[in-house]
Amino acid sequence: MSGELLEAVRAGGLLAPGGRVVVLLSGGRDSVCLLDLAVRIAGPGAVTALHCDYGLRAESAADAAHCAALCEALDVRLHVHRPPRPPGAGNLQAWAREVRYAEAARLAAGGDVAAGHTASDQVETVLYRLAASPGRRALLGMAPRDGALIRPLLEVTREQTAAHCRARGLAWRDDASNASPAFARNRLRAGLLPALRELHPAAEANVLRTLAILRDEAVVLDAAVATALLRAGDPPAVAVLAALPPALARLAVQALADRAATGGAAPAIGHRTAEVLELREGGALDVGGGLRATVRGGALRFQGSEGPAAPHPRPAPS
Repeated sequence: MSGELLEAVRAGGLLAPGGRVVVLLSGGRDSVCLLDLAVRIAGPGAVTALHCDYGLRAESAADAAHCAALCEALDVRLHVHRPPRPPGAGNLQAWAREVRYAEAARLAAGGDVAAGHTASDQVETVLYRLAASPGRRALLGMAPRDGALIRPLLEVTREQTAAHCRARGLAWRDDASNASPAFARNRLRAGLLPALRELHPAAEANVLRTLAILRDEAVVLDAAVATALLRAGDPPAVAVLAALPPALARLAVQALADRAATGGAAPAIGHRTAEVLELREGGALDVGGGLRATVRGGALRFQGSEGPAAPHPRPAPS
């Protein structure tokens, strides 16, 4: 199994001989498996491991020590980052994620950053987004590559990463917080997934197959949206967008919002499409995510929603 997994990840092409990569190393089974594969494919000289010790759990020092011993055994450079938690950090998981990726990007200096997200994580992500946010993007899941971020294990299950570690004699650390019902993802893993398996033993595999189909179809939809926006002008005329079939208009408006959003992805605003396209000259509408739709010269634009919104003229009732 270990050799088959190595060849499958090698064939994926995200890790390449000599390719510089920073591996996000928590010490769990998935990240340990990823680090071992990265070393065997890219070579130890091309790999740097990043472990973030947030000091939030009693076991965090032991986790860092485990990562240090692993990296010494694999002849990999390890960078341990101990960020101080600022007052009022809010969502702990979001803060930790932002800190981790920012430090990884600094270390990578233009190279890739590898995360140990697996097919198991992919299923959980799709189901969580389906429940928490409307729109087709919720069903597209995580991409194998997102800029400099790569996910070489996205076709691999947690069971497979554990089997790889056992076969290679690599120990890992279990994070007790992964079983805490305080986090929505943990509740999904402990409750919803077992229920789906009872409904059908291939439930997770079917979610992944559906995801693959939707990703293929997204290429076609994105091309249709790009053509529609090209015909609508730059910036696009509201009248042209309003004349599109409803589904295409909705996707076009979402694409415009995404272009304007910081970070490249706006919140799902499909449910606001009719309101946006009803805006008359001089009108404005805050659509969420810090974005405002405005109409000037008959053209639709999205911009930051600083200050109070302008009046929102709408068509008079007929």
